[in-house]
Amino acid sequence: MDYDVVVAGGSVAGLLCAREIASQGHRVLVIEEDYEIGTPEHCGGLVSISAMDDLGIIPMRGTLDNKVRSARLVSPSGREVTLDARPQQVIVLDRREFDKQVAHQATTSGAEVMVRTQLREITVDGIRTNDGNIRCKIIVDARGVSSLVNRDRTGILPSAQYEVYADWVDKDRVEVYLDQEKYPGFFAWVIPTRHDEAKVGVAGRGINAASTLEEFLGKKGRHSVIRKIFAPIWVKGPIKDFVSGNVVTVGDAAGQAKPTTAGGIYSSGMGGILAGRAVSQFLNTGKREDLARYQQEWNDKFGREFSQMLLARSLLERLDNKSIESLFGSITPQVLDEVSRDGSFDFHTTSVAKILGVKGSVKAVQAILGNELRRFLG
Repeated sequence: MDYDVVVAGGSVAGLLCAREIASQGHRVLVIEEDYEIGTPEHCGGLVSISAMDDLGIIPMRGTLDNKVRSARLVSPSGREVTLDARPQQVIVLDRREFDKQVAHQATTSGAEVMVRTQLREITVDGIRTNDGNIRCKIIVDARGVSSLVNRDRTGILPSAQYEVYADWVDKDRVEVYLDQEKYPGFFAWVIPTRHDEAKVGVAGRGINAASTLEEFLGKKGRHSVIRKIFAPIWVKGPIKDFVSGNVVTVGDAAGQAKPTTAGGIYSSGMGGILAGRAVSQFLNTGKREDLARYQQEWNDKFGREFSQMLLARSLLERLDNKSIESLFGSITPQVLDEVSRDGSFDFHTTSVAKILGVKGSVKAVQAILGNELRRFLG
């Protein structure tokens, strides 16, 4: 079998990349190692409507689970602050159905999809799979975090996410629980999908994700678990080179998930789109500079924000619970209003800076973080 491009991984990034390349008349094959597109689904599914517009996707009825109206942040002692999420127009996607919708876009554009097909080796003229050899000019690596596991384990955090039925789920509200002792370097979350149904998860450096999540759920109250997913997340930002030889890396495999939250539907999806356009141009011209344009364009769009996110992560990882409590105690209704009104779900470090810089908390936080806090706030 001969193709212009083989995309390894039926992720959002890989499928959007395939859509862009196939729409320009090139032969594209997407191979997915699992038995269906969209499985296993370990994403929270949060994304803004404006991001979906940029990705060129209007969610179908079966794809859209919920629309979030507020976000509740909880400190280690149980102190709460609530942000109004309505101005940011955040929705919750059913990722299994969403991925299938993107796969349909890709195939409608002319791409082919094969499931239960695994990339085993990159060869001189293509790839070797469990089903045999495939010839191609370009290989797109969209295999997700698994491609990064052996690259740098310090960027990996264990995580667990359960889908649950529970009467304590608030359909309109996302919940985030900060506790550096229970979830070092990350947090626990509740993302409502439907009435009395949610995705509940935890992640943190060095934790046993399963037992930590079981403990969290036990304290939340009565519930029924209908699905369990265990998967590492990557929080160290983009890899150095998105293009190496005839291999183009996109999405989570390229480290395009947010270092602060590990969310990546928008930033990874745009990675796939920009890569697809660059690959298409390269196939037309044969010029390497056309292929290299992909990384430059992604950096132009997300580079500064991701650099700020990495700095925010380095700061927040060093906060202890006492400093977190100090922050919560210093956040005023005015700051909450500003963050709710002016914040962006997709580019959120400005909101983080406002919270870190609130009057009364800077001295307590700076005692731990030193001059790095000034650099972030500046």
